[in-house]
Amino acid sequence: MNKDLIKKIVDKKEFSELPIKDVEMALIHFDRPHLTDLEKIKSTRELLHKVFGAFASRKLLNVKDKNSEWILKKHLSTRERFEFYEKIYPRILNGMGKKISIIDLGSGVNGFSYGFFDKLGKDVSYVSVEAVGQLSTLMNNFFDKNKIKAESHHLSLFDTDKVLKLVQKQKKPRVIFLFKVIDSLEMLEKDYSKNFISAFAPFSDRFVLSFATESMISRRKFKANRKWIIDFVKDNFNVLDDFTLGGERFFVFEKN
Repeated sequence: MNKDLIKKIVDKKEFSELPIKDVEMALIHFDRPHLTDLEKIKSTRELLHKVFGAFASRKLLNVKDKNSEWILKKHLSTRERFEFYEKIYPRILNGMGKKISIIDLGSGVNGFSYGFFDKLGKDVSYVSVEAVGQLSTLMNNFFDKNKIKAESHHLSLFDTDKVLKLVQKQKKPRVIFLFKVIDSLEMLEKDYSKNFISAFAPFSDRFVLSFATESMISRRKFKANRKWIIDFVKDNFNVLDDFTLGGERFFVFEKN
């Protein structure tokens, strides 16, 4: 892989703290002889923006002294979820008991919702994995400042071995969140989501998978129904719940 091209791609602040693995995965799509270096850089950046930057406000890449509500409402993904957290968390964690380890993969800034676990009376050990380094740092600063039992790891979800080791270190029962992650994974590698979920199944007591059902700006319903992942989950796992709130569909499932 062309290291000079990668260096130029991440020279832009928006991509400066992405794992090299993810940048390489994006560049592979455009590393063609008929394209100029400038075309490769531009196209790779456009794809990376779709995967990582479309949900986030650029203001979150350099923010200080803002409360959790402000942060959650600035990130498009959590903004549309914000008013529903008090309904979502009781439902997806139903029957899990008081002490839980939550591993939030591709978390964005979802760690700022930790206070909703407290409202439920849950003793949650929270670990996030986030590819955008600025967001991971933002969450860790929040956790440290508020003395929250949580941590965010700046990792690529394509570094499966590293993420698996992190999951295995957490105490049981373990719940893995995959909130609005599968579309991004599929942009970089087709059918990666199925293999990813299968790899983590032996080490998880419960999965919570979600995806958007309508656009965040116009609120129009998506035509894509993601039948491929729904059928995969139903064929290989025990579905505990399936519901939609705030333009987001949630699948709660466990091993058969």
